[in-house]
Amino acid sequence: MKKTVFAITLLLAANCLFAQKMMTRNGEIKFEASMPALEEVAATNTTASCIFDKATGEFVTLVLMKGFKFKVPLMEEHFNENYVESSQYPKATFKGRVLNFDAAKQAASKMVYDVEGDLTLHGVTKKVKSKITFSMVNGKLLATSNFTIKPKDYNIEIPNLVKNKIAEQVQIAVNFTLEEKK
Repeated sequence: MKKTVFAITLLLAANCLFAQKMMTRNGEIKFEASMPALEEVAATNTTASCIFDKATGEFVTLVLMKGFKFKVPLMEEHFNENYVESSQYPKATFKGRVLNFDAAKQAASKMVYDVEGDLTLHGVTKKVKSKITFSMVNGKLLATSNFTIKPKDYNIEIPNLVKNKIAEQVQIAVNFTLEEKK
């Protein structure tokens, strides 16, 4: 009898722990590095993974670099082979924390929080701090954020031939629809 009670208690405790985590495997990350009046340099990846722990505020994302899709296939090839070198550095990660997140206060209205952590891209890890917006819609947590990075900070070299066609500051937009982990 004691073993049964212990097993049930353990299962309930595990369920409570997992209920605090929300995730997605089809998050969207876009980047824009276009210069005015020149050809668009932008891509979208809709296969980003994210886990958010509502209890601790931990926020972790992973994106495969080859998942970024461009309008021009040649740009995609150059991006993977010459810039991010995705065969050598296949993924980018963010490991951080949403500061002062309070799940009890999260409602249908939008809430803005600070998020900070380590962004690893092209084998280089840098501290990143930004704002993240959360809102609940139909039991799902929508998370959006915008920030900028500089390719040179991540040792991504832009050849002189195209240097004036690519922005020094790359705009990153993140859009995740997180659901309870099951």
